[in-house]
Amino acid sequence: MIDGIEVAVDREAVVVAAREPLTVLSSAFVRGGLTTARAIVNLHVPKNLSQDAADGLLPPFAERRGIREPWVGLLTSAWTEKAEVAEASGPELSALAVVTVGLSNRVAAGASPVALWAPSTINAIVVVDAAPEPAALVNAVMTVTEVKTALLAAAGVRCDDGRVASGTSTDAVVVAATGRGALCRFGGPISDLGWVVARATRTALGAGIRRWIEEHP
Repeated sequence: MIDGIEVAVDREAVVVAAREPLTVLSSAFVRGGLTTARAIVNLHVPKNLSQDAADGLLPPFAERRGIREPWVGLLTSAWTEKAEVAEASGPELSALAVVTVGLSNRVAAGASPVALWAPSTINAIVVVDAAPEPAALVNAVMTVTEVKTALLAAAGVRCDDGRVASGTSTDAVVVAATGRGALCRFGGPISDLGWVVARATRTALGAGIRRWIEEHP
């Protein structure tokens, strides 16, 4: 585990907490974008939750759990207690991936029609013990997404219309950095940073996809 990072997994949520503030780039439901955070919360919610009802759920949960502000918040209808956790290390960098996986609302980007909002089902949180530039964080988010789409294709996951799925309708990605070490300019798949991000994501997400398929024959 990365020094100063703690991961809690249970039926209510996945919480990744940091001793020191993290630099975070994400598509999170609450405080998405480029920000700083001491925690990343991935809260389990019902599949039929409306967006209006979703807006008020994360703050009370964070307060009840005593989660230190500022935090970034995600929602998922996948079972959080089945989250997969994996780590990867290189010569100077390391990454921790924590993912929740549900594949009930599969889509093919650019082919599936516009649909109503639904809680995210594939949420990927990756913490890197590194100091990436903002562009490298964007690169790393792209790398996580590339891994996700490649694994879905390799597993033969398809939409209801038979198209190869690229994800689910409201997937979310969080990449957070401790800021330690040398500055990283790149985060693509073959950069030092992107390699550990991809390896950790591939291990965790691959396990989550396999589990979901086994449970839904």
